[in-house]
Amino acid sequence: MHDLLTGLLERARQRAATEADAYLVDEQHSSVQVRLGKVETVTHSREQRLALRVFSGKASASASTSDLSRESVERLVDEAVALARLTAPDPVAGLPDPGEFAPAIPDLGLEDPEGHGLTPEEKIAIAQRAETAALEVDPRITNSEGAEFFERRARYAYATSHGFFGSYPTSSFGLTVSPVASANGEMQRDSWYTFARKRARLEAPEEVGRIAAQRALRRLGARQIKTAQVPVLFDPETAASLLRALAGAASGPGLYRGASFLLNRLGTRIAALGVTIVDSGIIPGALGSRPFDGEGLPIRKTVLVNAGTLESYLLDTYSGRKLGLPSTHHASRDGGGVGVATTNLYLAAGEAPPQELIGAVKRGLYVTELIGFGVNMVTGDYSRGAVGHWIENGELAYPVEEVTVAGNLLQMFQAIDGIGNDLVLRDRTSAPTLRLARMVVAGN
Repeated sequence: MHDLLTGLLERARQRAATEADAYLVDEQHSSVQVRLGKVETVTHSREQRLALRVFSGKASASASTSDLSRESVERLVDEAVALARLTAPDPVAGLPDPGEFAPAIPDLGLEDPEGHGLTPEEKIAIAQRAETAALEVDPRITNSEGAEFFERRARYAYATSHGFFGSYPTSSFGLTVSPVASANGEMQRDSWYTFARKRARLEAPEEVGRIAAQRALRRLGARQIKTAQVPVLFDPETAASLLRALAGAASGPGLYRGASFLLNRLGTRIAALGVTIVDSGIIPGALGSRPFDGEGLPIRKTVLVNAGTLESYLLDTYSGRKLGLPSTHHASRDGGGVGVATTNLYLAAGEAPPQELIGAVKRGLYVTELIGFGVNMVTGDYSRGAVGHWIENGELAYPVEEVTVAGNLLQMFQAIDGIGNDLVLRDRTSAPTLRLARMVVAGN
């Protein structure tokens, strides 16, 4: 990887590029899918992706390829340099300053050297165990959309014409299962999953299957409700989607284009006092961790929202310069260009058990699934289909479907009046149970 990238950058320099950087990914992915105990698919793939960005003064161009032959790489460089010469200059374009690059590459425990030795038969058996466990929970679990076990192994490398080079390996494993529950002519489906960097940290297949079955069963007998303004609780899975939406609005590209409801709100109150949101890429072994970002800058912990106040945006070098701010080291690379992405994003846990949050609600909605993408990033207006449970007198009374929850993200975060103590970093974005004082729940 080192020789390939440094050789490519040297060729770009010889072609009169003033600056350049290159990103290389070499990954292997395999998965098995079973349904009702029978194998449906077994896949294995390997992919290599090379992304090059070159600058000719303040003009730039990007290109990428999956063909790493010498002829292809040389052609990639020549075409990218030629395109840069034809591109209009941008006064803020360019690599980060040389002194900003990561001085060292920390080992964050992102690889599982011992975890990738399973045979296809062993992977199939893991998926079958999860599905079988789901089917055995209750006679009403009558069908399945299947179970999948997957693993991914990758190595990332990045180099710049300023002399920076860094690389690191990663592993990831996952297991999902989606059972179907039936009763009185009604069918309901739900799912559960476990993801981890180390295979040994995956939840037991039987536990994944059991939880998936319970989630499907609790949806049987779902009713519609009348439109009302009531307290709404989001379970950890749906609460995490609120964080993803807020992070999207805090990301540089939308901000410098004027297409974000968080524009010009740094230092202002955007959420309830109990809300603190953190993005940290330095958590050992976490799914979103990495030792440097897509531009070679060291990863760190960023407090996005502190006690309700917006303290930071999420920026790469370019968007930071457009906004007159330093990069927050959130550059990402996918293909030829540079974007902005979170690492491990989470809302800090509160002190209340989820049952206590539910118990304080006389009438309201507990959301367990959100449908569609109804978020306007310019205004913050929010409207999504929802599935969950109606709350009566502090208890989950019955399942609910075919409703819509609506509001405005800024008002929603300011309306948070309860934060659960059930934060678990299960994915790249995580949250505890959240209770909002009031939202519109549209039914029939």
